[in-house]
Amino acid sequence: MDCRHAKCIALTFDAGPSENSARLLDILKEKQVPATFFLLGARHIEKYPELVVRMAAEGHEVANHTWDHQILTRTPADRVREEIQRPNEEMERLTGRKPTLMRPPQGRTDDTVHRIRKELGMSEVLWSVTAKDYTTTDSALITRRVLDQSSRDRIILLHDIYAGTVPAVPGIIDALKERGYVFVTVPQLPAPGRAEPGRVYRR
Repeated sequence: MDCRHAKCIALTFDAGPSENSARLLDILKEKQVPATFFLLGARHIEKYPELVVRMAAEGHEVANHTWDHQILTRTPADRVREEIQRPNEEMERLTGRKPTLMRPPQGRTDDTVHRIRKELGMSEVLWSVTAKDYTTTDSALITRRVLDQSSRDRIILLHDIYAGTVPAVPGIIDALKERGYVFVTVPQLPAPGRAEPGRVYRR
């Protein structure tokens, strides 16, 4: 996919896997849409390793959202490194592939976070569309918020841990496809270039 010519957009989901992720994966498979999953370690990768394997096997990008959702800008450097490195090791063990993307909790980042994730060979991915799905269980409202903000090359932030989010996904996908969008994973957005370690992507 060459996003210089296609009207690309990226769906991303934070803070899983969760009890809702299997249903989400079914929807994405049915709609033939790839997504990027920024996964948490504690109580998530630990609890649902089979879903991490499934995400990777079905062509989704498996990425890092830290081990324990610490706010990295308030965390000592050695702990920041552990928060990023530990989920990488678990995801590589499960999928055979080391993640290259990370998203800091709440998008909070600073020079220390930049330095450590660059040393670990990772790009940082923020977002340009948010439904604030942590504030509502209203799937119609979530859908409307996403559609109102969406435009070419945007990165959509959702959370499959919240009850209203996964039911909103089919409508979001159908509406954006009708508008001519092609869904890609985050690393495909700069294609034919590549996401570079150390860079921050927010589109």
